[in-house]
Amino acid sequence: MTVASLTRVRSDADLDDVVAVLERDGAVIVEDFVDHETLAGLWADLEPALEAQAYSDSWYDGLRTRRVSSLFARTKRLTPVVTHRLYLGAARAIMQKPVPMWIGKSRQEMTPSIQISATQLVQIHKGQGNQPLHRDDALHLRSHPGPTSRVQLMLAMSEFTAANGGTQVIPGSHHWDDERPPTTEEAIPTEMPAGGGLIWLGGVYHGGGRNVTDTPRTGMTIAYDLGNLRQEENQYLAVPRERVLEYPEEVRKLLGYDRCPPGVGWLEMHDPSIVLEAEDVQRAALGALVDSR
Repeated sequence: MTVASLTRVRSDADLDDVVAVLERDGAVIVEDFVDHETLAGLWADLEPALEAQAYSDSWYDGLRTRRVSSLFARTKRLTPVVTHRLYLGAARAIMQKPVPMWIGKSRQEMTPSIQISATQLVQIHKGQGNQPLHRDDALHLRSHPGPTSRVQLMLAMSEFTAANGGTQVIPGSHHWDDERPPTTEEAIPTEMPAGGGLIWLGGVYHGGGRNVTDTPRTGMTIAYDLGNLRQEENQYLAVPRERVLEYPEEVRKLLGYDRCPPGVGWLEMHDPSIVLEAEDVQRAALGALVDSR
């Protein structure tokens, strides 16, 4: 049985309470996720690419849906989105669990990092039907129920309603096994104002809704995955080094320029952030590898 509605909170909500809701229901709405200035800046940077984009040519992605990726390459304004205290805080609390291991006779605990995986604008136009309900962590062939390996955000760039394609969510479905199929009757439409945010776990069944209005519904989705999994969107290729350097160190690490314990993602045995350093620092650390690039 699913709950009748999605829990709604404000940005000043207690993080532990939000984590508890996510672990119970798998989804929560933060009604004031970003302020008007941040939202306007994101629209200014990203709308031209969205307007130039054709509709998707796949039934799964939506034949009346526009999608734009590589968002960190297109704007410098994503820091308040990906470092939001409830989104990043919940992702860390839920996914960064210590893992015990033995190295010889020494018992140690390693805590994995998290990383930004997929980024995308999704604009649903009139005539688009319901997207098939799915789990996003299925990309990593996860078994359910099980530990969470993805925490995802849908930022409402425009108002989300039941009529214009607000994301359909089945609360509690992250607790289901892999043999139980989702049904549209169990799904609840996400309704939130522009600037609101839906946070959900990777094991939750969800999908874009049907738009029967004359106004497009635009959302921005960004996912956090465990640092020892491959990113859905290859951020190293999607985002030029120059743009990465325009973000603070915390965001650079979240984009993948970080080594996940105990040792995933290194370059010549160094932390991959070495490639963001000045050339003389890189050459001292990496030697001939820098000259061969």
